[in-house]
Amino acid sequence: MTGATASGKTDVALDVARTLGCDIISADSRQIYRGMPIGTAAPTPAQLAAVRHHLVGILDPDQYYSAARFHDDVMELLPRLFSQRPYAVMCGGSMLYVDAVTDGIDQLPTITDAVRSRVRELHAQLGTEGLLAYLENLDPRYAAEVDPANVRRIAHAIEITLQAGRPYSELRQARRVQRPFDIIKVALDRPRPELFDRINRRVDAMMQAGLLDEARRLYPLRHLNSLNTVGYKELFAYMDGQMDLETAVARIAKNTRVYAKKQLTWLSRPGIRPTLWLQPEGGAGRILELVRAQRNV
Repeated sequence: MTGATASGKTDVALDVARTLGCDIISADSRQIYRGMPIGTAAPTPAQLAAVRHHLVGILDPDQYYSAARFHDDVMELLPRLFSQRPYAVMCGGSMLYVDAVTDGIDQLPTITDAVRSRVRELHAQLGTEGLLAYLENLDPRYAAEVDPANVRRIAHAIEITLQAGRPYSELRQARRVQRPFDIIKVALDRPRPELFDRINRRVDAMMQAGLLDEARRLYPLRHLNSLNTVGYKELFAYMDGQMDLETAVARIAKNTRVYAKKQLTWLSRPGIRPTLWLQPEGGAGRILELVRAQRNV
């Protein structure tokens, strides 16, 4: 179960999981951290009580995590879940995490603290443009395709290249693997104006729920990658005196809309496992029909 942020994935996943009597695995790269439930739109206590969730709020913000670790954690978890029920629902909008489980992930080296620190120092010295130029020397092929504004992707490619001693582009196989279980991959679809309106209203609801106080509490940790996230970044800028609060909130909504468009672009890529697009209304019923048809029950 995937789709753009604020598309309604959580509610549909809950309906499906309750009907099937199975667990939910969160595929969200930020909900895995504890202490930041408002900014990450983590499942509420009531939702967590209604259906057992996995990989939600299990790490401190300073702990490292990645799509590769997510892949390994889920592949270890699934046999235990399938021993209890023949179903599991994975729900989230971190596309690399979703694809890692559904299609497989390249076997990349584990990054040491020394290499990670070196790349952070390079970024501090060179800035984003300089870091991209550094990557162009190491791996011109990947540098030509990476988003030049996505410093995390640039830094990650440099880390992998330095750790492996080979260009990142050579290590990316992009080969789909065969899984020992059936997969129904569904993305929720909403008209763009409706989705953007939901995003705007959700940002307002987050602020009313205490996002500013949550960001103040996390402010001392603002240098961490886990806090390099829409919602926190803008409020940290407000706390640093770089913008007023009204501008920060408007920026959160704008940057969330940009993120949603990137998610939709990712889902439209050719060559990935087929995704069935569904409207949220009635989506749970349609998914259950597909499950029953696939299992002939």
